[in-house]
Amino acid sequence: MAADIGRWIEQARAGDNATLGQLLQSYHNYLRLLARIEIGRRLQGKVDASDVVQETFLEAHRHFPNFHGHAEGQFAQWLRTILATTLSNIVRRYLGTQARDLRLERQLADDLDQSTCALGRMLADPHSSPSQQVMRGEQSLLVAEAMSRLSEDYQTVLVLRHLEGLTFPQVAQRMSRSVDSVEKLWLRGLTKLKKEFNEAKS
Repeated sequence: MAADIGRWIEQARAGDNATLGQLLQSYHNYLRLLARIEIGRRLQGKVDASDVVQETFLEAHRHFPNFHGHAEGQFAQWLRTILATTLSNIVRRYLGTQARDLRLERQLADDLDQSTCALGRMLADPHSSPSQQVMRGEQSLLVAEAMSRLSEDYQTVLVLRHLEGLTFPQVAQRMSRSVDSVEKLWLRGLTKLKKEFNEAKS
C-alpha cells in the first residue's frame, strides 16, 4: 500500500487530478475515525465526521501544490495537520469564537498523532521488532479500513476502549449498557476486527 501511495503522490504532483482524488479517498476511513474521536471528546458528537473529512479533502486538494513530501508517512502527517486545522475551525464555530487558535490546532495535531499511534498498536504484537513498529503508520490505515466494516456498536466500543482509553465501566456509562454486556461486545468486536484486518492485509 505504501508503494501505491508513493506512486500516486508523484502522479498527482504531475497534474493527474483523478489520481489525487484516489489518493485522498484511500485515507477516508482513517481520517473519519480520527475525526470521530476528537468530535466525541470536544463536540459531544454534534458534528458528522464524514463532513469534517470532506472539508479536509477540499483543503488538501486546494493546497496539494504546497505538499513537498514523497512517502506515505509524510502524506499522512500532512493530512493530519489539515484535519487538525479543520477541526479547530469547527470547534471555534461551535463555541462562537472568531480568532484562529494556534494552541488548539497544535493540541489537536498532537491528539491525532497519539490516536494514530494507538490505532497502529491495537492489533500489533507487543513483542514486535523496531522494523515492524515502523510499519505501524501503514498498519493504522489498514486497521481503520477494517474498523469501517464493523457495526456501529463494535466501532464505538473499540474506539472508547482503545483510542479514548476508557475503562469498561466508563465505556458502559457512555454506551448506556451494563459492564458485562460491554465486555462481551468488546471481545466480539475485537475478534471481528482481527478477522477483517487479516482479510484486508491478504
